[in-house]
Amino acid sequence: MSRNALTCLVMAAALGLAGHALAQDAATDESANRGQELVLKNCGQCHATGTTGASPNPAAPLFRDLHKRYPIDSLGEALAEGIMVGHPQMPEFKFSPDDVNAISDYLTRIQTRQGAEGDPATSKN
Repeated sequence: MSRNALTCLVMAAALGLAGHALAQDAATDESANRGQELVLKNCGQCHATGTTGASPNPAAPLFRDLHKRYPIDSLGEALAEGIMVGHPQMPEFKFSPDDVNAISDYLTRIQTRQGAEGDPATSKN
């Protein structure tokens, strides 16, 4: 195989992988957008569900900081089986597997980033 043919083959493979990654990113973005709609509808009455702002209920944790209380990946089971807490104000929620994935994608997207002090690329909310 000539060097030019090999170079073209490697470039085509790289472009194929990049295209696949872009398609996965688009699917994750679509899922996260749906997750945002779900948490706003079901949780926004009490919780701050976005990247800024205070929770309408001061006792309700900010969704962008949930990683400080729970591993985000482990919330899927609770979302699917029904979130129940020890206070009467919070209703029980059960979500479908697709909804759980969408909510998890959204929560992952909005978590505050912890970085080096003074690093303008990181946010400490």
